Amino acid sequence: MTSSTCCLTPLPARMEAITMRLCMRAAEQYDRLLEFNRVSKKNALDLTAPASDILLKNRQNNWFQLSGHPDCFAPAGPGTIWKKRSGGPENAEREVYEELGSDPSMQNIVPRYFREVDYKGEKFIELQDLLHGFSDPHVMDVKMGTRTFLESEVEKTAARHDLYLKMVQVDPTAPTAEEHSQQAVTKLRYMQFREQQSSTCSQGFRIEAMKFRGSPPMTDLKKVKSRDEVLTTMALFLGGREDVRQRLLERLREIRCKFEKSEYFQKHEVVGSSIFMIYDDTKVGAWMIDFAKTLPVPEGSTVNHRQPWVQGNHEEGFLFGLDSLISAMEEVNLKQLPSPSSKPETHKASAVPLKS
Repeated sequence: MTSSTCCLTPLPARMEAITMRLCMRAAEQYDRLLEFNRVSKKNALDLTAPASDILLKNRQNNWFQLSGHPDCFAPAGPGTIWKKRSGGPENAEREVYEELGSDPSMQNIVPRYFREVDYKGEKFIELQDLLHGFSDPHVMDVKMGTRTFLESEVEKTAARHDLYLKMVQVDPTAPTAEEHSQQAVTKLRYMQFREQQSSTCSQGFRIEAMKFRGSPPMTDLKKVKSRDEVLTTMALFLGGREDVRQRLLERLREIRCKFEKSEYFQKHEVVGSSIFMIYDDTKVGAWMIDFAKTLPVPEGSTVNHRQPWVQGNHEEGFLFGLDSLISAMEEVNLKQLPSPSSKPETHKASAVPLKS
């Protein structure tokens, strides 16, 4: 009886209902895509927002940005995401993904690149969604290297009062007597000071953000600095899963081996890139991500990614940090899990504005 009544509904009314549903669906999608227009130009010196951009999707298909600038990512389709270009006429990140994607030995350690997308005057690259197929996973974003800024960002040697104010806001005792007298610091001095606040300088990596199953992301882990703090945080992330630790170690060693053998990476500095680690009940994965600051070194030069950085040598310490990350993963004591009160302290990104 119900189906007969449905079939006898006047055609115009049925079409009106269908049209209304389609319009509502289109409006919802349009509103989602309009969010891209709110993305502001990325400032490379803004260290209050972690540089890496990861979107997390839970079982209800709600999206979470683990770290990075707001609205830089959006779901594109089954298993893919759109990432907003960082600006400028060149697209260094796309070129890196294309180059590595064409090398069979490197394809499985980076997200797959599909295409460049132009939407309403904004440009995006479509990438593999590394979270696709995982169920409410644990995720950790590890920023690699002892230097996470480009040499070109610190070429100007003029001391700046605004950077001095930002430094003393974080640590009033940090400036030297001369810097206090001038009430100014150089950009290089400020950038190195910022990186000394985390494990970047000492360990060659810093834990940028992480997410536990069923919990919101933990971001801006500025106090995870010492070796013990790093090990405590990793133990929390692994949650007693020895199988996950071993599979992650295997994967990290594979990434290191392929990186060391790559002619491409011998001729490119890899600044601000991350290792993205993820696991759920059955699957484990780790990949290299974020290549917006991966650039070729001058003609005839090479880098080994382990030497200390001095201005002009383009060393960024990526492999030094990966060695240290693997060592820390090996050292974690999973039999003595820290108590909940030992969770690393986090800070709101808005607490200390660091844009220059």
